[in-house]
Amino acid sequence: MGEAASDGLGETSLVLGGIVGVGGFALALGLQLRSDRYHAPTYWFCVSMVAVFGTIMADILHVATGLSYYVTSAFYALVVAGLFTFWHRTEGTLSIHHIDTVRRERLYWATVIATFALGTAVGDLTGLTMHLGFLASGWLFLAAILVPLVAWRLGVNATLCFWAAYVLTRPLGASFADWIGKDHSIGGGLGFGDLKLVGILVVVIAALVTWAHRSGHDVQRPIPVDAR
Repeated sequence: MGEAASDGLGETSLVLGGIVGVGGFALALGLQLRSDRYHAPTYWFCVSMVAVFGTIMADILHVATGLSYYVTSAFYALVVAGLFTFWHRTEGTLSIHHIDTVRRERLYWATVIATFALGTAVGDLTGLTMHLGFLASGWLFLAAILVPLVAWRLGVNATLCFWAAYVLTRPLGASFADWIGKDHSIGGGLGFGDLKLVGILVVVIAALVTWAHRSGHDVQRPIPVDAR
């Protein structure tokens, strides 16, 4: 949703896009960090706004500096790698099941923001710069995300597989969102419209979060120590 929301709002009004992106991100992150336990609506509101903000970060770096998507993708890849390295060295684990301190939660959200920015840059790199088009890019990342799934099934560390898949969800979702929302002249899109797509996704996400909150199916279960 972040890709479509950021692009749609930006095309309507840069001021509006900035207010929603930055203001919504600050509000959502503030609410999440003040919460002392997992609360599905608060958490997923934060994820949604981080998605929009991460997209804005990636687009600003590309547009404001004129750097190619190759460079911005490499930059955000280094940022993500640096955050993972710092997180693991200071906390001894990257497991989402052990985000039980304020510092770990801050490291988690910093990493999530960086992964969204990375995914935006990589999705635009394959879809536009490499001329694959958004649909082909979507299929490419769909195939790529199966790799950590297979690796996990074969016994590779669960936390490593989780984060590998998590990083890939961003360009995967962004590619298909761009394919549906953008005009055909831009990466072979269907021309449905970014904001119309956002409206549908908001309804779907709200329904899923409501179900998860009421059912409790998204509450974390303990995992073995050796999966850290």
